[in-house]
Parts: sequence; structure tokens; C-alpha cells
Amino acid sequence: MKTTLILVGKTNGKLFTQGIDDYAKRIRHFMPFTIKVLPELKSIKSLTEEQQKSKEGEMILKVVSPSDDVVLLDEHGAEYRSIEFASWLEKKRNSGRNIVFVIGGPYGFSPDVYKRANGKISLSKMTFSHQMVRLIFTEQFYRACTIIKGEPYHHE
Repeated sequence: MKTTLILVGKTNGKLFTQGIDDYAKRIRHFMPFTIKVLPELKSIKSLTEEQQKSKEGEMILKVVSPSDDVVLLDEHGAEYRSIEFASWLEKKRNSGRNIVFVIGGPYGFSPDVYKRANGKISLSKMTFSHQMVRLIFTEQFYRACTIIKGEPYHHE
């Protein structure tokens, strides 16, 4: 089983890239984990929000396979405490399917991406920048790995 994090557009800011890279490296200690960055759209000022979501959606759907378990990071998704997320992740891992998490663009996902998704997760009721979501998610993913393995990173 492989786990992939798809990002629409590159991560900006040294603080974010260093943190994400650090957590990704730590996650790889526990399981195969890759980050796939989709290119930012060109001439987005000339696109409506719906056109932007549609074009980003086309890129996302091109890189997921029919057998992937696709999970969107979405404000309307299920919310978990860290221990609950770890339990959820362990069940997903035991299914044997590749898991693909997707952090979309600034306007969310197209209807086609929502239709393809197998689930949605929300990190919080609060709104974070897309850059922050990337860092927070990779930290929480790493935390879940340590919880599953019984390592002392997480404290109750």
C-alpha cells in the first residue's frame, strides 16, 4: 500500500517547505509516502472560480487510478481527534488499497472530483491557508503513524 498527497500548486515559503519535507521524511520511516505537486494553472485571472476548479479537477483526476482510495481535505469533511484519525488510517492501510489525499486549490474541488472521492476529511472548523493545511496535515499524518506504532510522540 502506498500513500500519496496531491497538492495543487507549489508550496510557498521556506518555513512551510522545510516543515512539510521534514514530516514527509519522518512518515517514510513508517510507510511509502510521496507528495505529488500539480502545476499551477496559467492565466488564472482570466478564469472564473468554476473554470479554475474544473481545470484543477481534470489534473487531479488524471493522476489518480480507479483503484485508489481518494480522500479530499475539505472543510465539509469528517473531523477526527488525532487518535481517531490514527485508527481510521490504520483501517485504510489494512484494506490494501493505495490512499491518495488531495489538497485542492483556493476554491475547492470540481463536482467531478467530489464524485470520484471516496471520502473527505476536515482538519478543523477554522479556515487555514492552503500552505498551512499542507504543513498541518503532514504533521497530523506523522502523528497518526506514531500513534499506530505506539511511539511516544503523541501525549494524551
